[in-house]
Amino acid sequence: MNNLLVSIITPSLNQGTYIQETIQSVLTQNYPNIEYIVMDGGSTDNTKSILKKYGSRIRWISKKDNGQADAINKGMHLAKGEILCYLNSDDYLLPGAIANVVERFLFHPDVGWITGDYTIVNGKGEQIQQLISLYKRILRKFHIPLLFTNSIIQPSTFWRRQLMKQAGEFDSSLHYTFDYDYWFRLSAIQPPLVVGNKLSAFRIHKQSKGGLSYKRQFKEEEQVLKRYTKNRIMVKLHGIHNRLITGIYDQIK
Repeated sequence: MNNLLVSIITPSLNQGTYIQETIQSVLTQNYPNIEYIVMDGGSTDNTKSILKKYGSRIRWISKKDNGQADAINKGMHLAKGEILCYLNSDDYLLPGAIANVVERFLFHPDVGWITGDYTIVNGKGEQIQQLISLYKRILRKFHIPLLFTNSIIQPSTFWRRQLMKQAGEFDSSLHYTFDYDYWFRLSAIQPPLVVGNKLSAFRIHKQSKGGLSYKRQFKEEEQVLKRYTKNRIMVKLHGIHNRLITGIYDQIK
């Protein structure tokens, strides 16, 4: 396998409960050429003691930042890889994910970004919300547009450095949906290659944004949508969809 360097950025703040599993999921990948950078926002829990245990196996900086997107942008500037992604400090990669992604990029040299499937887990690592996972899988399979909803799985999404140069940085003014905004910008350059493999586990727990603030997240998502379309019907449909999803979340929590 061609030894493309893959750079993975983990933004972190007080995720000592989960970050070790995140780190291990990267360091135990069966792909030899990974650059792993953790951008910690000055955690006051046990995060830094965990990071220190790994020595030179990871590169990490602990310093106050201006939020999650700002931390990712700073990490991206440090990264040297041809392939890039970010992995939040409470999520983790599934075995073989990086080798799978690199193989796809090599087989499709004209593809600028790839997005795959995932599993959703709770704070204990138990699989949850399988119907939500299935629903998003169907949306991606039939290429339902981002204007309708965000079906792109953030921790299962990877892009080439050249595409990042065209799309620019993540918007650090956004708190919840800077990834959704970024997918619009990448999509304006070219559509992603959608693969069926499960590449990551997305964790929902009491302290996560997805667990605490999904209503605020959907509200910001609609604001992002209006940046990219003036179609009132599509904005209305998006809003109806989000209210339906919010109702489901309210029932299953």
